[in-house]
Amino acid sequence: MASKVEISREDDVTHGAYRADVPGTEKKAELTWRARGKARIAEHTFVPPEARGMGIAMQLVEALVEDARKQDFTVVPQCSYVEMAFRRNPDWADIRAEIES
Repeated sequence: MASKVEISREDDVTHGAYRADVPGTEKKAELTWRARGKARIAEHTFVPPEARGMGIAMQLVEALVEDARKQDFTVVPQCSYVEMAFRRNPDWADIRAEIES
């Protein structure tokens, strides 16, 4: 597990991202989202290959979850990594959005 990384947030109302600098490279890890009503659809999570397995992606998801609770929005875990994180953390069920198909 990596030490705690500093996460920046970009919120452009209809879309945004959580980004973290990755030690040893100029590349950034990121989790992107787009808005749908009071929900944020977590679309994609990326961590540069040289930093995978260090827990950085989970820290990005945890930042999203923390913001969901503070800002009163729900999350649609469309990204497979975010979906896996929600399955492993049943205590996040309260912020999981139910989107009609």
